[in-house]
Amino acid sequence: MENSLGFFGKFGGAYVSDNLKTEMQKIQKSYNELKAKQSFISEMKYIRRTYQGRPTPISYAKNLSQEIGGAKIYFKREDLNHTGSHKLNHCIGEVLLAKYMGKKKVIAETGAGQHGVAMATASAYLGIKCDIYMGAKDIVKEKPNVQRMQLLGAKVISVEHGQQSLKEAVDSAFEAYLQDVDNSLYCIGSVVGPHPFPSMIRDYQMIIGEEAKEQMLADTGNLPNAVVACVGGGSNAIGIFSGFINDTQVALYGVEPLGKGTKLGSHAAAVAYGKEGIIHGFKSLVLMDNDGNPAPVYSIASGLDYPSVGPEHAYLHTIKRVKYVQINDEECLEAFYTLPKKEGIIPALESAHAVAYGIKLAKQMSSEKQILINLSGRGDKDIDFVMKKYGLR
Repeated sequence: MENSLGFFGKFGGAYVSDNLKTEMQKIQKSYNELKAKQSFISEMKYIRRTYQGRPTPISYAKNLSQEIGGAKIYFKREDLNHTGSHKLNHCIGEVLLAKYMGKKKVIAETGAGQHGVAMATASAYLGIKCDIYMGAKDIVKEKPNVQRMQLLGAKVISVEHGQQSLKEAVDSAFEAYLQDVDNSLYCIGSVVGPHPFPSMIRDYQMIIGEEAKEQMLADTGNLPNAVVACVGGGSNAIGIFSGFINDTQVALYGVEPLGKGTKLGSHAAAVAYGKEGIIHGFKSLVLMDNDGNPAPVYSIASGLDYPSVGPEHAYLHTIKRVKYVQINDEECLEAFYTLPKKEGIIPALESAHAVAYGIKLAKQMSSEKQILINLSGRGDKDIDFVMKKYGLR
């Protein structure tokens, strides 16, 4: 879908300095070489099967479906991956690439901590040093994941400036990478950043959609009528959408965080309210202030509070292949509290956005229809925060 320069239509590219562009070209060349090697393909398959826990299953949410009526709801259980989310899909690949390139360390950012935990896990498993940058507010909010990263041997670096959240963590990680590009690789946590990262991360995440399509056909005899996934940067969504992108009879829904409302600074819905702009080395839809700078953003889900979206998502929105919708904090919380009681599954707050919209959509459809929701992560990391702030319901 992208061209040789990493553009999805008018979005994407590599808006970086000349010396960094040279490094991006090295990464692209190394990635192209690596993914063509049968030894790499075999190693990825082996790790996914014996260490990561793939394939992850499809679960029919019988109780939830019967409770709400309408379409049958299915979950793609990425929460059952080792480390508890879809993030390990690309982290293993990025660390293997770093080692192939002879790097001595990987640098990464994290918001909710899922990417950080997965990167720390992949680094420990494959034997390479790992630095994780995380906003100070998110460190407090997602303490269980911080402790996991540290236990796995990663160095967690607190980002104290600005909003102290995901955007600032990306800024700081990128600055650290620029100081040592020869010995380190910046392992971006979503389908964002300069080319080749949006394409590379998507390639690693495509396993979700490939498995899901095969499993739905095997289990139900049909493709789902709709596929739903949450979107911050958008890696889990692009992963599952990729399996159905050419099946035009399947409706695709990307669920953005509306947070506390439509006022700038109260949400992180970049597709709905963003403008064309450049951020972190790529062109996409960006939430901007009156001066044209990335605006403050907010979401109850730390992994979704990013002021932009992956360039492929911006393109899919432009061509109307994916419908991007919004779920606010209260709707997210309702889904977070409902799913454990109905299905025995505690979702990540990020994933709860997709669950909330899937429930809303199911009510509008007949019982012969099927909705597949990408359950991108489990909610262990969020329990302390939710219980302290909102209590039991």
